[in-house]
Amino acid sequence: MKKTLIALLTAGMFGAMSQAALAAPELMDKVLAVVNKDVVLSSQQDALVNKVKLSAQESGQSLPDDATLRKQALDRLIQESLQLQLADRQGLKISDTQLEQAIQGIAADNKMTMDQLRAQLAREGLTYAQYREEVRREILMNEVRRNQVRRRINISDQEVKQVVEILKKQGQQQNEYHVGHIQIALPDNPTAAQLDAAKSKIERILTALKQGADFRKLAIAESNGPKALEGGDWGWMSPQEMPTLMAEAVQGAKKGDIVGPLRSGAGLHIVKVFDTKGQQQVMQTEVKARHILIKPSIILSEEKAKGMLDGILHDIKSGKASFASMAEKYSEDPGSAVQGGELGWSDPNVYVPEFRDMVNRLQPGQLSAPFRTSHGWHIVQVEDRRSQDATDKAQEQRAYQLIYNRRFVEESQAWLDELRDEAYIRIEGAGS
Repeated sequence: MKKTLIALLTAGMFGAMSQAALAAPELMDKVLAVVNKDVVLSSQQDALVNKVKLSAQESGQSLPDDATLRKQALDRLIQESLQLQLADRQGLKISDTQLEQAIQGIAADNKMTMDQLRAQLAREGLTYAQYREEVRREILMNEVRRNQVRRRINISDQEVKQVVEILKKQGQQQNEYHVGHIQIALPDNPTAAQLDAAKSKIERILTALKQGADFRKLAIAESNGPKALEGGDWGWMSPQEMPTLMAEAVQGAKKGDIVGPLRSGAGLHIVKVFDTKGQQQVMQTEVKARHILIKPSIILSEEKAKGMLDGILHDIKSGKASFASMAEKYSEDPGSAVQGGELGWSDPNVYVPEFRDMVNRLQPGQLSAPFRTSHGWHIVQVEDRRSQDATDKAQEQRAYQLIYNRRFVEESQAWLDELRDEAYIRIEGAGS
């Protein structure tokens, strides 16, 4: 964001200092919106629109006209700018090492080498530097959203017990739904005119859908929901994971059903069931792992923290020292350090995303290279992996996670709406 501001100031306030710049104004990027202390540029909008078009082309998805698509892209970029500015104010940083680690994880998850990933990016018209920046932005936005939203979520023991009972009644058979969502936003206290306009719009969309209009195309063109640029597609979810309004909408619904209009505090909604399936509940997978944590500080830099773990890892692999002794001596996780780094048996989903992804990739007995999470630098070893029936404890953990997932989606949207309401946003005109 600093770069965009510097570019704007250089091109605007100090443009008179450069006759070359004045002679070639067509080369200057255009400001589409001012968002607090940041700007959204035409080049950013072009890049996002091209990305959506490429994705639509690959999936055979039709798109609305360019003006509508560009408006949705601008809205998404404003939302991203607000999150990135908050991350900057909070001092959140993603180091180059952490970024490369995340990209290597993406490649591994897609069963690609780094060379294959670079080749794929080239085919899509992206440079590796552009992709790195895109991933960096995504990590920052995820981090600030997770930090802000999780403090808004409180889950009582009674709520967990209620969901456990639902899961038990469902037995081994659980329904999942592939759902789509269109939202027409309303302010907190809409006027009669605003409400009438929203009702008229949602009824027009509903009529078009019932006459066979493309749901995803309409979602991109009309929806104010969080998945608008994805065609309103929320993917496969169980009712316990869905926002409450969506979960109520799919009850008893069949493939192809369109439900709505529905009213919530955020506006009016339409939900479509793209598909349904009865999924056999998978066995609960748990891992037994141990780790060593080193936390960077003012005294200990990122590079030195990683370097310490490189040395510890070398000593463990060479047989010079045991994992347990190194954990007891060096690990800064007090709970596990006294146990030789042991974390015990756990569902991987209880860990932060980077740690979860690492233990899911490792084979029993395998040691990881040093990697970064929000807690610091780790090495981890998966000692064993098991699948077991859903015991009471596992059912409670699953119930808690389902409730948390649902609340996270609901609270994320509420938080984003508040972030936008509190911001200074000025749309500069054409291009929006």
